[in-house]
Amino acid sequence: MTMRRLRSLIPILAAAAVSLPTATAWQQKGAFATGYYRNLFAEAGHSQPEITRKIDAAFQQLFHGDLDTQTVYYGAGKNANGPLAYLTDINNHDVRSEGMSYGMMIAVQLNRKAEFDALWNWAKTYMYQGSPTHPAYGFFSWSMKTDGTPNSESPAPDGEEYWTMALYFAAGRWGSGAGIYNYRAEADRLLDNMKNRKIIAGTTARGPETDGPEFDPTSKMVRFTPNNLRPNHTDPSYHLPAFYELWARWGPAADRSFWREAAAVSRDYFQKVTNPKTGLAPNYANFDGSPVAGFGRRAAFGPDAWRTEANWSVDWSWWEADPRERELSDRIQAFFESKGMDTYGSQFTLEGEQMVDTHATALVATNAVASLAATRPVATRFVEALWNAQIPSGRYRYYDGMWYLMGLLHCSGQFRIWTPK
Repeated sequence: MTMRRLRSLIPILAAAAVSLPTATAWQQKGAFATGYYRNLFAEAGHSQPEITRKIDAAFQQLFHGDLDTQTVYYGAGKNANGPLAYLTDINNHDVRSEGMSYGMMIAVQLNRKAEFDALWNWAKTYMYQGSPTHPAYGFFSWSMKTDGTPNSESPAPDGEEYWTMALYFAAGRWGSGAGIYNYRAEADRLLDNMKNRKIIAGTTARGPETDGPEFDPTSKMVRFTPNNLRPNHTDPSYHLPAFYELWARWGPAADRSFWREAAAVSRDYFQKVTNPKTGLAPNYANFDGSPVAGFGRRAAFGPDAWRTEANWSVDWSWWEADPRERELSDRIQAFFESKGMDTYGSQFTLEGEQMVDTHATALVATNAVASLAATRPVATRFVEALWNAQIPSGRYRYYDGMWYLMGLLHCSGQFRIWTPK
């Protein structure tokens, strides 16, 4: 049977809930080369109609559910560019660049252009710094009040990373339009600023600030903040080599070699920054992989760091460039298995001492995404744990909900590469 014929049977096999072959049998060069994305839920025996219903229900609740207890997406009127909407952190009563960019990524993956455009319009209207003399010029405020007033005008680079990738994907899925909806031009401009923006000193709502590019030119690593008045370090969960490989192909030509090198640097960094026994990474770390001194719990494994395993696992799924990522997924899943599949906590020292006993849905989701790279049979149990989790609601539905929904997309093979037109 030819490979083309074999691939053509994938939807049929998934719909029939037939156990699919392992990743090794299908992905010789990763999803970018083959066009095949593993459906871990189908591999575990769930039918495609069941999977579709679960994802649709999650999107409906988190984007269009009850305003008080379910949704994190809120319409905010219109302006000259069309409808506006924001996605808010319910617990902290703010709008974050992280969540807005996640929301846009979810929208493009689910072919929800109206929600995508409304979120982008709000971000460009209220979060974007358009003054050439502002320290954050060309970037987005990381935290806003829901009325559009900034809490902090400083950027958080993970927001710019996800925005850039979501915009390129939008250009691929829908084609670019005009003005702020010229998705590819917006992505190119943002990506150029992330690497090349000049240093600007000035005043922000929180005082003086001097910002530069979001990537360190020497280490080729993403910075925790481009604020030059703060110590230069990184956040391991901001490292997204799967995205950098695409920017090395689609981004401004002059910087493509930089992004290719950045992908290799981040893959090596995953090995340096994770504990060799537990696989846990710190929330914040130095460029050499050591936790940032004096940061206390912020240098331990916590909510930021949960995402790190998803980043290396998606990188393996899309590119199959570094087999060491499979070892990392096996290691971290073995650690959480040892802590009790249904009872493990959410914050730990890097050596594995539990600091917070809350069993968080977002961590359940990233542990499931790790199964894209994992090789041990227990990987299926982590996928099933996400399948059995409830759609987050209530006070903490923002972060848990975004990663619950992104986890569903990753584990169903519906978090895909959309090549820009």
